[in-house]
Amino acid sequence: MMAIEAGAIVEQPREEPHGGVLYVVGTPIGNRGDLSPRARRVLEQIDVIACEDTRHSGQLLQGLSGHGRLVSFHRHNRQQRQPQLLAVLASGQGLALISDAGMPGISDPGEELVAAARQAGHGVICIPGPTAFVMALVGSGLPCGRFVFEGFLPARPGARRQRLQYMAAESRTMVFYEAPHRLLALVKDLLELWGDRPLQVGRELTKRHEEFVGPTTATALEHFRDQPPRGECCVVVGGCPAPATLPWDGDALAAQLQRLVRQEGLSHSQAARVLAQRSGHSRQRLYALLLQRRHGGEQGAGP
Repeated sequence: MMAIEAGAIVEQPREEPHGGVLYVVGTPIGNRGDLSPRARRVLEQIDVIACEDTRHSGQLLQGLSGHGRLVSFHRHNRQQRQPQLLAVLASGQGLALISDAGMPGISDPGEELVAAARQAGHGVICIPGPTAFVMALVGSGLPCGRFVFEGFLPARPGARRQRLQYMAAESRTMVFYEAPHRLLALVKDLLELWGDRPLQVGRELTKRHEEFVGPTTATALEHFRDQPPRGECCVVVGGCPAPATLPWDGDALAAQLQRLVRQEGLSHSQAARVLAQRSGHSRQRLYALLLQRRHGGEQGAGP
C-alpha cells in the first residue's frame, strides 16, 4: 500500500497493525454491523486501545476474537493519559484510538492525541468508519457541496444565541450536534434568530428508530414540542439566501451595526461582516462607517 506524504511516496506496511503507529479507528454509531473488516482486524491485533469508556468499548469488542488492552482516554483525564499513550508508541507497540461512537477526533480529545503523535514523529493511520454529521448531512436532502460543521454549540443560552447571531448570514449548509435536553431550546433560537429555514434533525442514526424530522424549523419545533427528543441529534440547517443589495442608508446601517456591537456583543469587524452578508454592502465600507460614527463622523461612508 502506498501513501504520499510531503511530496514523497512512502511505502506503508502491508501487515496491520504496525508497531509505533497510532491507528485512528472509526466505530459504529449505533448499528454494530457497521464495524468494517479492516477495523475489526486492527482492533483484534493491536497492543493497546485508547477509548472513552472501557465498559462501553468492552461491550462493543465482545464479538472479536480477542482485542488489545483497553485504556481510558477522555476529556477529563487527557492531560495525564496522553504522555502514557505516547510512551506506548515510543516503545514500539501499536496503539488504536476509538470513541464511544463514530470517528475519533470529531468533538472529542482525539484530535489532541493525533497532533501530539505527529509532533513526536509517530505515524498516524486512519481506519474509516461512520461519522454522524456526514450521515445527517447527506440524508437531509439539503445542499452538501459546501457546508459548515459547528459541532456542539455553547450550552449556555446567551453564548449560544450570540454564536447563532454571528452565523446568521452564513450561506452554506450548517450542521450541529446537540444533546436531546437542549434540542428544543436550540430549534426555538433558530426560528427566532434565523427565521423558518429548511431544516432536518437526524436522530438515532443507523438504529432501528432512525428518523429525520423536518422539513423546516417551524415544523421541527412543533414536532419536538409534542414528542420530546431522545438520543444524540444532528441538526442540519439551510444557509442564508443571498440578499439583494439594499439602498445605502448611512443612519440605518450605522444603527444596525451599533446594535450588533452593543446588544449582541460582536466586535466591530464581526458586526461589519454580519451586516455585509445581510445587506449586500461591502464589509470594508460598513467597517469604515462604524468607525466614523464611533469617532463622531456625521455622514458615514457616503453613497
